[in-house]
Parts: sequence; structure tokens; C-alpha cells
Amino acid sequence: MPDVLDATPYDALLLLSFGGPEGPDDVVPFLENVTRGRGIPKERLKEVGQHYFLFGGVSPINDQNRALLDALRKDFAEHGLDLPVYWGNRNWAPYLTDTLREMVRDGRRRVLVLATSAYASYSGCRQYRENLADALATLQAEGLELPKIDKLRHYFNHPGFVEPMIDGVLRSLADLPEEVRDGAHIAFTTHSIPTSAADTSGPVEEHGDGGAYVRQHLDVARLIADAVRERTGVDHPWQLVYQSRSGAPHIPWLEPDICDHLEERHAAGVPAVVMAPIGFVSDHMEVLYDLDTEAKAKAEELGLPVRRSATVGADPRFAAAVRDLVLERAAGERGQAVTPCALGALGASHDLCPVGCCPARAPRPAAAGADSPYA
Repeated sequence: MPDVLDATPYDALLLLSFGGPEGPDDVVPFLENVTRGRGIPKERLKEVGQHYFLFGGVSPINDQNRALLDALRKDFAEHGLDLPVYWGNRNWAPYLTDTLREMVRDGRRRVLVLATSAYASYSGCRQYRENLADALATLQAEGLELPKIDKLRHYFNHPGFVEPMIDGVLRSLADLPEEVRDGAHIAFTTHSIPTSAADTSGPVEEHGDGGAYVRQHLDVARLIADAVRERTGVDHPWQLVYQSRSGAPHIPWLEPDICDHLEERHAAGVPAVVMAPIGFVSDHMEVLYDLDTEAKAKAEELGLPVRRSATVGADPRFAAAVRDLVLERAAGERGQAVTPCALGALGASHDLCPVGCCPARAPRPAAAGADSPYA
């Protein structure tokens, strides 16, 4: 990156996330936003909402995004990067459309977007791009001048994302009883998605069993496992497993589920397991409930020692990685030669999502890609 931290042509960064309820009265309206168009009865949503009610009806994701915002602003200020950072959500306040409207009224015309999803998939990338297109359509209908929006590339293999997770696994291993530590298995976890969505994730040429979604997670898992071996001298067995399935039983989703995997590993005589949620940026509800509640309860039932390693969250190294990604993209937009920073076998992801990337079930406009109607 250049010595002068120049973000031009961009004049703002937008942190784009999922959103979550901030009190018991928010839970059902939030879930109605998440499931809009699927015809799910309110009584069923109340059942699903029990996960949130266990935590007082509050999702941790909003506070985690506030912490990340603070970390980004602090890092930018300390390094002389003059770029304001805004925050908008898909499913709860602050809503994306409201934030984009605020940005336009503040005079922002070239916006970079950081999505709180590091990997390629429909729900982790293209759906956010669809949300951006919907918001831009609303602003256009209101007669507002539309900003040009670009999305930062997938950052799953950026050192600032990977290194904090390596440290998290090392801390979890060190926290296990010494007699089971060296034999511990590492279960790298991510959100399960339908196999059809996985198989079509990423650019068309990458499609195949598991698509880019599985391939990228496997590359990160391998990076972490290799680093753990290098730093401890112990070669821990590992596997990529899945959690948080929410689809109909007759639709195939990625497997094995973490709880089934714990049972299988226990039956195989594994003395301990570290659960490493590499598919998640922060310790939001899927981590707190599906791992810290359900999976730990299953491990306790089995008598299997488990530890859950930390997600990246607002780690200063991740904030620095975002700064690096911003400067990288800005330099590329100015026509400068750029060497993207990436670990592993896959290299840096594309800057511009190509046509046909992570397709939706029903075609919808998506911004910040090669097929954007708002170029």
C-alpha cells in the first residue's frame, strides 16, 4: 500500500450486516423481516424466537457491530485514513435504506461496502448485493442522487482475518486439560446452507461439489491447522463441519452437523474437541446458541471435553485488514498496480462479482457486481 493513505475515489465505507433484535418485543418483528415472503405463521416465529428469548430477546450482533465500528474508526484515525464509516443492516435498525439515505444527504457519492460475511455464497454475498439494489431503487424513487457502490472482496484468507482465529484455536487448546490436549480434534464450523446453494457459490467456473463456499472454508481450515502444527509441534486431526441448519428436512443441506460430529468423534475415541467457528465474523446468536448452548450440552452429555475458540470480532488485526482492503481497492480503482494480500492456495478473491456468481433461486437485481443495474 502507498505511504499516503489515499482512499480516493471513495468517500465513505459502509458496514453492512444482518441485524438482530435488541429486546423481547423486537424478536418476532425481526424474524418477520428475516422470513418475509415465506408465509411462516407468527406462532412458528415465536417458537424459533426462543433462542433469542434465552438471551433476554437481545442478539449480540448489534453490539458486536458497534464494537467493530469503533475499531475501524480508531484504526483509520490512528493511521491518517480520512474515511467516514457508516453502518446499515439487512433486517433491523439501523436499516440499510435509511443509512444509504443518510449517506446521500451527507454528500457521499462513492461508497465501499464491507459485508460481515467473509465467504462466497448467496446469503453471504449476493443477497447483500440484492439488498443494496433494493435500497438504491427506493432512493431513486425518492428522487435522490444515487451513489456509486462497490463491495470489498471476500476476505476469508486475509492474514488479518486468519491470524486472530489461529490464536483463538491455540488458546482453546491450551485451556484443555493437559492429558487430552495433544489428542484433541479440531472441528472447524460454519453455517450450513443447502447443497444446491453451495454447489453454485462463487464464479461459474468454480462451481462443483460445494462450490467456492466449501473450497474457501477448507482453505482457511487448512491454514489454521497448519499454523497450529507449526506453533505447537502437534498435528491435530481436523474436519470442516456445519451448524445452524434452518431448512425443510427434505432439502439436502451441508453436513455433518456439529452435534452429530461430536457424537461420531466421541465414539471414535477422540479425547477432546476444539470447536472453531471460522465461518462467522463475530460471536452472534448462531455461535452463542448453536455452539455454546446446544453443542456444549451435547458434549457434556457425552462426557467429551470441548472448548470453543473465539471469532475475529473487533480484533485490531481485522480492523487493519479492512484498512488494507480499502486502500487496495481504491488504488486499483485509480489504475495503480496492486498486489492483493492473501494466504493459502486460492489467492485473492475477485473485486467485482461476475455475472452468474452465487445465483438466486429467482433472479433479482443486485448492485456492486458486473450485472449491476446501478453501474
